[in-house]
Amino acid sequence: MLRLLLLRHAKSDWSHPGLHDHDRPLARRGVRDAPRMGRYLREQGFTPTAALVSTAVRARTTAALALEEAGATPDALRLVPDLYGSSPDEIVEIVAEEGGSASPLLVVAHNPGMEDLAARFLGRYEHFPTAALLVARVPASDWAGLSPAKASVEAFVRPRELPRA
Repeated sequence: MLRLLLLRHAKSDWSHPGLHDHDRPLARRGVRDAPRMGRYLREQGFTPTAALVSTAVRARTTAALALEEAGATPDALRLVPDLYGSSPDEIVEIVAEEGGSASPLLVVAHNPGMEDLAARFLGRYEHFPTAALLVARVPASDWAGLSPAKASVEAFVRPRELPRA
């Protein structure tokens, strides 16, 4: 049994109009929420052994802050350029190809792909705001067998639902 952690990047800062989307940093709220989600992972026993992360600045920063608070090793983070702007099918393919047997495996990426993939796991549409986290148990021995339809959702958490530090 494997555990997949889908984390949408935390809130980004839109105050730099000329900045390329890929280079947008986190907003103050994002810097606050990313470690909160990492703390939740640690407290629930979901500390990632590996992380597949979009190369966008806001995703990299979210992952670094969450992984540090979760108590994950710094070398757990692997940047995957194709996660930037990925569809749900592409995310599943990346996890299947890159995840090996790492569990819990954290994926940090973007909407609409993350929200659409979360809907497949949940079996219904739910808004997937910034820094939201879906935790799924996957009945497989490695990620090549990933099928959202066969997984069970253990948790779906939004930052506003967690206590402030």
